[in-house]
Amino acid sequence: MSSPRAAATATALTATLGLAAASWFVAVRQMSGMDMGVATPLGPFTFFAAMWVPMMAAMMLPGAVPAALRRADAGAGAVLLFVGSYLAVWALVGIALYALYRPHETLAAGAITIAAGIYEATPLKQFFRRRCRDNVHSGFAFGLDCLGSSIGLMLMLLALGVMNVMWMFVIGVIIVAQKLLPARAVIDVPVALAIVGLGIVILISPSSVPGLVPAMAPM
Repeated sequence: MSSPRAAATATALTATLGLAAASWFVAVRQMSGMDMGVATPLGPFTFFAAMWVPMMAAMMLPGAVPAALRRADAGAGAVLLFVGSYLAVWALVGIALYALYRPHETLAAGAITIAAGIYEATPLKQFFRRRCRDNVHSGFAFGLDCLGSSIGLMLMLLALGVMNVMWMFVIGVIIVAQKLLPARAVIDVPVALAIVGLGIVILISPSSVPGLVPAMAPM
């Protein structure tokens, strides 16, 4: 392996896996004690941005490793530009979500979760999922395709608890798996049905879902 190619590969791994690991540490630390389930407020924009960017880096960068490695042929600078513009898409998503998000009731959380499960089984989801694996010409375009693939899961995270580390981890694992693995109905359909089932449970018995409803303070 040539020296420039090796340097670009090292840059790709550092900019994805290395940054993701550091971002998990930062995100978990920032979110500690902030989760209130569906009633979680986002707080001031500066606080939300400082939480959102590490959160997106932690969840989204591991699945971008193959794409970043494919850009390594163009050099370390191209890798950094790719990763930076990819994260910029998710930063812009955060701005939109901050403007639209409000603390909500469990009814809304259940409905959004059901809708997310249904979306997982749609042709549109599968189209963007394929694009998210194949379209690596630019980080921004890659980010838009991955946004289309993961939008239902991200809305589900916001509905269940935007600062809930458990749901962040579970949904992050699904997102990474969908980026790295080819679509298979034998796996994807049960996942979609499980998400719909979770939404139904939220509607019927919200208190049985971990982290959804804030714990009552002791009298």
